[in-house]
Formats: sequence, structure tokens, C-alpha cells
Amino acid sequence: MAKYFEFGKHGTSYRKEIIAGITTFLAMAYILAVNPGMLSAAGMELEAVFTATAIAAVIGTLVMGVLAKYPIALAPGMGLNAFFTFSVVIGFGIPFDQALSGVLVSGIIFLILALTGIREAIINAIPSGLKHAAAAGIGLFIALIGLKNAGIVAANPDTLVGLGTFTEGTTLLGIFGIIVTALLMVRKLNGAIFYGILVTAIVGMIFGLVETPSGFIQAPPNPDYLGDAIGPIFDFDSGFWTGQMWIVIFTFLFVDFFDTAGTLVGVATQAGFIKDDKLPRAGRALASDSVATIAGALVGTSTTTSYVESTAGVAAGGRTGFTAVVTAICFALSLFLFPVVEVIANVGAVTAPALVMVGVLMASNLAKIEWEKLEEAVPAFLTAVMMPLTYSIATGIALGFIVYPLTKIVKGEGHKVHWIMYFLFFVFLAYFIFVRE
Repeated sequence: MAKYFEFGKHGTSYRKEIIAGITTFLAMAYILAVNPGMLSAAGMELEAVFTATAIAAVIGTLVMGVLAKYPIALAPGMGLNAFFTFSVVIGFGIPFDQALSGVLVSGIIFLILALTGIREAIINAIPSGLKHAAAAGIGLFIALIGLKNAGIVAANPDTLVGLGTFTEGTTLLGIFGIIVTALLMVRKLNGAIFYGILVTAIVGMIFGLVETPSGFIQAPPNPDYLGDAIGPIFDFDSGFWTGQMWIVIFTFLFVDFFDTAGTLVGVATQAGFIKDDKLPRAGRALASDSVATIAGALVGTSTTTSYVESTAGVAAGGRTGFTAVVTAICFALSLFLFPVVEVIANVGAVTAPALVMVGVLMASNLAKIEWEKLEEAVPAFLTAVMMPLTYSIATGIALGFIVYPLTKIVKGEGHKVHWIMYFLFFVFLAYFIFVRE
């Protein structure tokens, strides 16, 4: 196993990889509770979606770890599940089984693009400055998520965002967790983020802020929507193949494409995998993500994608696909340990320290941007800052990619821009004009 994942080459060990895999799982375990709640609003059974969520995470993460050998975990994506529920099912009035079919078709198209090398060529065409900006932007974005989940940052009608109420016990728990985790990291303790999560959870239980599990083992609910996504595709009388559905499919494809690209580049940059501005084994990583989306749709959940929380595992020392294998095992066990997972995942203050500290680490990529060159700095800045401000990785990437060719042309360096970047310029413009609500 160590030989297959090249532990020696990456300077890692079983202990580091196991801690990293568990850390990644704990940082993203909230999806096991959030995704079922989100899709239940679309009329789907909560328990069935929980099972589908866990199975999709297991399959996607395992394929990523074994095939692409990256420490990246996958699960149904936040944002994509909201689009599935509130725009497609509730807004467009499309039945959820047809919506699942839309996810399945987008995944198949995604896989074709990956196998033909088109997706890999696109990622490798991204300038280094934008890659670093994407990594930093993702760090700021997930730090914002952590601060929001802990109640440290809250909505403010006058200033959009502001400080939360520090009289709340969970907010104080989140602050405590961030401080403890930061101190552990300053001491350079291996697995500091993982231990920070454990300490925060235990302290929360002591003070009654985190519930103690009512049980430990239960049989997983049945995946009621297994295979339901296939029927509408071949039922030409169901009204599936409409112009509206193609818009839905394109949106699923578009958001998954660039969320995945941003996450892969961000995680790979943080782990030091980028070589000569290229991502090794990018084709395998992209294909793994596509397979995960297809598998997720078949078992009954919205688009499965790579998770930015994987950076928590990277920060804890994960460097190989074995980290992802460990995370997949954790998701598999969660099928039977849902009462325990639910207790930790439902308290944002417990996972907030991991997200904030990862944000600190990833923001260091800002130092690698050529700030003295405005033609590089402006699009990089927009890429990084618009991710947290718009609460969307894809939007930040899109805005940066639209501005980049323009600044290079005005500088007189338009000939240095890869033709794929010009193509993406028009694609992003069309997305904002015709598709984005």
C-alpha cells in the first residue's frame, strides 16, 4: 500500500495519512446532515438522501484516491444542491427524478470531456497567477464559511456582514477552538487541525453545547432513489428533453466544472503538486470527479464534486491518495454511525477552527502573485476576493478569467494568452448574460 501511494516520495506515513483522512472527513461531515435537509425541500425522503449522500461520497472519494492518487475527498456539493432544489425542482417545476437525470447527463458529458483531455488542457492553460489567486480565494472562502458556521461572522442589514453575538455559547466555543488550533499549529504539532476539532468537540460536550450521542450504531436507511435517474432519459414522452432542461444540464456542468477546477488547483497548489504550472494526473482527477457525479445521480443525490475542505487534510499532512481512502472509509462507517456523526456535524463551531486555519494557510498563495504587474494583479485580485464576496468559487474564477485577457491585450501581451483563455472569456460572458440568474 505504501509503495503504491509512494509514501517515500511524498515524505509521508500511515499515521500522517490516517490523521489527514479523518481530518478531512470531520471538516466536511456536515454534508451528511445538510444535503438531506436541502434535498428534502424538493420532496425527497431525508433518510434516503442521507444514505445516497454517504454512498456518493464513498464512491467518489475512493475513485479519486485510488485512481488519481490525490488527497481529495468528494461529496454532493453545496450550492449545487441549492440549485437542484430551489431553482430546478421548485423554481422550474421539474420533478426531482428528472432533475437527477439532468445531473446524470451532465456527469456523462463531464466524463467525455475528461477522457478526451479537453478538461486537462483547460486547467493547464490557466496562468500561474490565476492559479495562486484561486487557491487564496478558496482559502478566504472556506474561512468565511467557518466563521459563519461558528456565529463569529453574521448577516448585518446595514453592512451586509458583521460580528456575531459573542454571548452565544457556540460562538465562544468556536473562538476557543480557533485559538487552540492556532496554538497547536504554531507549535507545529502534526495533526494540529485534527486535534483541534477533537478538543473543541469534547469541551463543547462538557459545557452542554454539543450533544452527547444518544446511540452509536444503527442500520443505514435504504437508498430509495437508486436508478431513478435513468428512466426519464429514455422516456421521450416525459418532457425531459426540453430547452429548459438543457439549460439545467449546462448549469450543472458549468458550475461543477469550474468548482472542481478551482478546488483541484487550490488543493494541489497548497500541497505542492503543481509542476511547471501543470497539474500531474489532472485527467485522472477530473475523470474521478465525473464518475462521482454519475454515481451520485444513480443513487439519488445532486451533483457530487471535489471538496475544498480537503485542504484541511492536506494541512494535517496528507499528501497521497491514501488520505482519500481513509476519508472514504470514514464515510462508509458513517452509514452505521449516523447518531455520532450528526452530533459533531450539526455544530458549526466544532469544524470552524479547521476551516479558518486552512484559510490562513491557503491565503499565503497571495504572496506568489506578481502584484507589481497590474495586468496580472487585477484579474488575480478579482478572482480571490470575489469568491468570498459572492459566496461562489465559480463566480470568482469567471470574473478573473474575463478580466485577464483584457488586461493582457491592453498591455500589448495578448499574443501570450493561450487561445483557451480567449475561448473561456466568451463562455463566461455568455454564462453571465444568458444563464446566471
